[in-house]
Amino acid sequence: MNEEFQKQDDEISLIDLFAVLWQRKIMIITITLLAAIGVVIYCIVSIKMPPEKSRLPNIYTPKALMLIDNRSSGGGLSAALNSSGMGGFASLAGLNLPSGSSYSQLAIFLVGTNSMLDSIVEEFNLIEKYKITKYAKTTSRGMIKGALKAEYDSKSGVFTLSFTHIDPVFARDVVNYCIIYLGKRFDELGLDKNKIEKENLEINIANTFEEIQQLEEETRNLEKSVTAVPGRLPTITMDINRITLELTAKRQIYTQLKVQYELLKINMASEKPVLQILELAEVLEKKTGPSRSKLCIIVTFAAAFFAVSLALALNAIANVKNDSEVMKKLKGDK
Repeated sequence: MNEEFQKQDDEISLIDLFAVLWQRKIMIITITLLAAIGVVIYCIVSIKMPPEKSRLPNIYTPKALMLIDNRSSGGGLSAALNSSGMGGFASLAGLNLPSGSSYSQLAIFLVGTNSMLDSIVEEFNLIEKYKITKYAKTTSRGMIKGALKAEYDSKSGVFTLSFTHIDPVFARDVVNYCIIYLGKRFDELGLDKNKIEKENLEINIANTFEEIQQLEEETRNLEKSVTAVPGRLPTITMDINRITLELTAKRQIYTQLKVQYELLKINMASEKPVLQILELAEVLEKKTGPSRSKLCIIVTFAAAFFAVSLALALNAIANVKNDSEVMKKLKGDK
């Protein structure tokens, strides 16, 4: 019996609820329609207006892809920095990373540094472009930092850099500039040992070759002076022998450097560099946001929910006013 009474009470409650909503159906439908029409008009106007003046402009998020080889970090990024002689420079640059850090973490860290943000602001002259007068440096940094995103997929090793803006061309240019900037910063920090060794070998080879040319020129000059100054023959002969020994040594050094250089080139060809650009950003033809259709649906449902809640609230207030006992209690009457 109790279960039957409970079912009857539930049915009566649902009927009462439906009756309340039906009684105020005009209000519910009106509020919902007004909200739906309003948000549609808002979306249409936002499309028609210039992007820089619209409150809901189209935004574009181009992306660039890089392959980061974390395996090259060996025992950790800090160890790599110290072994390359760049540990002190990294500390001065504010790169106080833990021993377990990787190159991908460094790349994400660099994206948010003030030095990179300031570099972007200066490259694209953003302070003058947007006529920023108050707290120019802080404001311009915030503009870039809020729109610049860096992500790393540990499974594929792909580092993604994106930038969101209403101008697709500007967004593309910022992303590509950042990718190139990261490559330069990694070079400055000396993280790619093969690349550093290759550059050092090229410098040493060039210097050694120049010294060989100087010694050969000096030898030719001494040989010419033999006939010009016969009295200095013993001294000149000693000088020639000394230079010949130096020249032989330099040639051997040059040969060894060239062998190391060629072997390193073969080794580098078989290994992946720390950073590889897979794909630069391009100008997007289609917007990435906002989803105006989703906004219209959300606003319409929210308005309908508000209208239903308002109808129930108004009905509850009306019931309270019609209940004399409750009104006496609210007024404090005994």
